[in-house]
Amino acid sequence: MKKLKILILAIITLSFCTCTKSAGLGGTSTIKGKVVVDNINILGTIVDSYDAQDLDVYIIYGKENSTYDDDQKTSHDGSFEFNYLNPGDYEIFVYSECMFCPQGQDSLVLKSVKISNSNEINEINTIHVVNFI
Repeated sequence: MKKLKILILAIITLSFCTCTKSAGLGGTSTIKGKVVVDNINILGTIVDSYDAQDLDVYIIYGKENSTYDDDQKTSHDGSFEFNYLNPGDYEIFVYSECMFCPQGQDSLVLKSVKISNSNEINEINTIHVVNFI
């Protein structure tokens, strides 16, 4: 009888606990956007721009993480989408050429995104990456 009371108490306690999902996969929200490449000449002037095709776009789930959790390639029109996300904080980033960085490193273009609700579609501003010509 004592075990039955403990079991019932445990079930009641667990039923009142709410499980919150952390940022990441498993939800119903989407982050989408577009990447554009800006060709820049030696004077720093944008010569032309075009949709970034087949470029890696990375996502970080939450703010405690410093390495990317997933990536997508941009489509023919520069668009990308990260689907099935839970509410939470995310960071989207791409790499851009850096003429003045040591050893040919790329600079980072980073966008912070917050998903507040389920079924949310969060469209971020166009991300511009640099290509020096």
